[in-house]
Formats: sequence, C-alpha cells, structure tokens
Amino acid sequence: MRIGIFSDVHANIEAMSAVVEAYRGLSIDRYYCLGDVVGYGASPNECADLVRSLASVTILGNHDAAVVGRMDYSYYYEAARHALDLHARSLTDENLAWLSALPYRHDLDEVGVALCHGSPVRLEEFEYIFAPEQAEECLSIYDDLAPLTLIGHSHLCKVFALGRDWVEELPAQDFTLEEGVKYIVSVGSVGQPRDYDNRASFTVYDAEARRFEFHRVEYDIEAAASKIFASSLERNFGHRLFIGV
Repeated sequence: MRIGIFSDVHANIEAMSAVVEAYRGLSIDRYYCLGDVVGYGASPNECADLVRSLASVTILGNHDAAVVGRMDYSYYYEAARHALDLHARSLTDENLAWLSALPYRHDLDEVGVALCHGSPVRLEEFEYIFAPEQAEECLSIYDDLAPLTLIGHSHLCKVFALGRDWVEELPAQDFTLEEGVKYIVSVGSVGQPRDYDNRASFTVYDAEARRFEFHRVEYDIEAAASKIFASSLERNFGHRLFIGV
C-alpha cells in the first residue's frame, strides 16, 4: 500500500491544490493529513472542504484545535490570534463540526505507522520535534512507539532514527526503513514551508517496500499571497510564502 501524508495546509488552497495534482501521478492508495488545515492563510473553507474529501483521516493540529475551542490560544502572538478568530467566524458549520471531532492520533497498525501532529509523548500539548534533543524525549515511550511515527507542526522536513537508548538525525531525503530501528519523520508543510524552500511539501510511504519519500511542488504563490494582502490578515503571512520561512 502506498499512502500519501501531508500536513500544515494553513488555509493555502493554491498549495493544497498543487499537492493534490502532484499526488495523481504517484499511485496513492490512501491519504492522511497531520493537521493544521486552518490558520494563517486566506482560504480556510476551501482547504477544509478539499482535505475532508481527500483524506481518510485528518489529525487535529493546534490551529484546528484553537478555532473550535479545544485549546487556549491566548498566548499566541496577536496576528496569529487574529487569523484564528477570523477563521472561526468564517468556517462553515460543517467544517467546524469536522474540526471539532478530529483525533489527536491515529494508528495504522497494519503498516506500522502512527500519525500525530506534534510529539507523541504529550499529544494534547502539541510539542515540537525538530532537533535530536526533542526526539530524545520519545525514548521514554520507546516500547510504545510505532516503527514509523509521522508528524507535522514544525513546517520542517526532518528524519530521526531511534534505538532503545540513542537518537540520530538523518538527512531529510528518501530512505528505506531498517529493521530494529524506529523513526520519527516530520513531513514539512503544504501551505507554509519554513525551510527556505517555498515549494509545497508532501510525502509518500510505500508500506510494502518500507520506503519513505519526500516531495516538493511549485504552486501559485502570487495568488495565495494576494488573497492574504486583500484581507485583514497580517501581510507577513503572505510575504513569507515567497521565501519559505
């Protein structure tokens, strides 16, 4: 089975549409979204509608949780809070109900994959894993870790290999899983990459070959940014799309 995994769409329908089109040529059997469908961008309903129709399961992200009252986001900076408030007011009842019911985690036991938005250690706290020190916290639950844990949240592409008492960061490039090693992979962001590559990020896992693939695709950044500039959203949410940060 080949599964398509993507995350952090952040209301960028131009990027999400480009990813869907790119997936068409990759023989995907099933799709999964790791959360943050909303936040930052100008097309929350369009993205929620598309992800709902595409993904077999979508995981709850922190921005998703915020817009439906499942977490306190009063400590977020003002522009991010404003975007969430705007999205909460503009999302349809159907999309709000969908976001309200999203799970913190989903396990694909048949292929040895666990899906969550941030660290699997404390799911409801949406903690980041973008450095070996953060991945090391997962050693405390090593026996409970799936062979492959897929996360989003950081907007970065990262690969961490874990043994029972060690963690090694690997290059964020296609790789084959080794027997006896567990992996935590951050799949990057569809709608707001932050690794200085402005192309939308998406991934594929071939369960039979145990092969993980990173993919990028260009999209109409000008259109996505123009929608932000024409709205009351923070203009920097549009500017940063051009540089991927």
